[in-house]
Order: sequence, then C-alpha cells, then structure tokens
Amino acid sequence: MKKMLKSKEGISPILATLLLIVIAVAAVIVTYAWVMTFTTSTTSQSGAVLSVENVRYYNSSGLKVDITIRNSGTADAKVVEVYQGTSSSNLNTVSSVTYDPTTQMVSADSSLKITFSLSWSDGTRYYFKVVTEAGQNLPFSEEA
Repeated sequence: MKKMLKSKEGISPILATLLLIVIAVAAVIVTYAWVMTFTTSTTSQSGAVLSVENVRYYNSSGLKVDITIRNSGTADAKVVEVYQGTSSSNLNTVSSVTYDPTTQMVSADSSLKITFSLSWSDGTRYYFKVVTEAGQNLPFSEEA
C-alpha cells in the first residue's frame, strides 16, 4: 500500500495526448449538434415576411382602397383581420373586405390584394394594420 502512495508516475504523454484529442472531438460534436438544432429551429420560425407593396385610393362606385401585401418569406400566411383609422392608436375593424385571391392566403413569394370602402380625402394620412392567422401584425400608414 505504501508503495502505491509513493509512486510519482503519471499517465504517459501518449495517453494524455489521446485523451485531450478525444475530449476536443467530443466538444466539437456537441457544439455542432447544438448549433445545427438552433439554426434549424430559428430559420423554420422565420415563416412569412409581410410587407406593403402598394396602397391605392380610388373612386369606383364609391370611395375605395386597395392594399397589396407581399410575402417574401418561406411560409404562407392567412390574413384574418384588417384595421383602419386616422391615428395609429385608434384603429377600427374594417368590415366588407374582399380579398384576391379569395382564400385570404398570401403564399410564399406572392401577393394578396385587399379591397374595402373608405371615405377618404386627399392629403389625409390613414393608418392600417393587417393581422394574420398566426398573430403577425403589419402596421403601416399611407397618405391619400
């Protein structure tokens, strides 16, 4: 027993080098797995990326507004609600909205035209908000 305690020998340099290489490779594998999981979940969440392509005020058997929404993302989005008002803090739900296409879907890399009646006047700024089924909001304003 005393002989074992007095022994000053450690592990050989070859064994120490191999042990360090194994630990480094294991750390790289764990880091790679974590990074791949993180980036996969982050990119799949990007989904729909909505933007306003055009807002058109016109008079065709009544004052109307056309809003064209573009989806530059990778997933489809369904528009479920449109709000309009004269200030960003006072928006009301728009009724009698027509969509083109009528499915209300903004497919990836395509656009959706939203049309509704609005008593607008030249030079007035109007505020809008488009809400998708997934809860994504697209607030914007445009002057008539």
